[in-house]
Amino acid sequence: MNRSNKIRAVIFDMDGVLTDSEPLINAAAVAMFKELGLNVAPEDFIPFVGTGENRYIGGVAERYNFPLDIESAKKRTYEIYLSLVPTRLRAFPGAVELVRQCRSIGCKTALASSADMIKIEANLQKIGLPPKEWDALVSAEDVVHKKPAPDIFLAASRKLGVHPAECVVVEDAVNGVQAAKAAGMRCVAVAHSFPVEKLAAADIIRSSIAEVTIADLIGK
Repeated sequence: MNRSNKIRAVIFDMDGVLTDSEPLINAAAVAMFKELGLNVAPEDFIPFVGTGENRYIGGVAERYNFPLDIESAKKRTYEIYLSLVPTRLRAFPGAVELVRQCRSIGCKTALASSADMIKIEANLQKIGLPPKEWDALVSAEDVVHKKPAPDIFLAASRKLGVHPAECVVVEDAVNGVQAAKAAGMRCVAVAHSFPVEKLAAADIIRSSIAEVTIADLIGK
């Protein structure tokens, strides 16, 4: 793990890190369940933030002992979500600039999200960081085990051709921080979705991505 102290790549989570999309996917999932005749609360989804839409939706269904065709439910949730993106999705202030700053100093950049690619592409296009601007993209479809397992970040390091110890992850969720540390990577957490005390396992915690500096990322 201590192969190198030099950070060569920055791996960004998407929802809750680059984009203020957590309220949108939450609203879409609540609406989907309502269409199926089940009233769920927005806070029911909190334990499943960052674990991917299958678990995000499926976990709540299990909580209510509600039978669900997960693929059909996810498809409908994404349909509702994508209808909200054009008018309601935004990048967090400083997010786009930080990604480009990383590239300007020679770091590789990857996006590793527990979302499916249809959501990733829509979000990235909307905020002005289209897929072609990244060195690697990893989605839920690329791994079997989702966060808090480290697989998604290890897949990103492989795609980048960079050793895990030379990667830093930017995360907002408890499950994501756990995944980054399990992957043997440095982790900078932003308290967009969870309070600071919940993110204590990260190497550095900032209140917003606008406060994250290159020094935070590379550890100097």
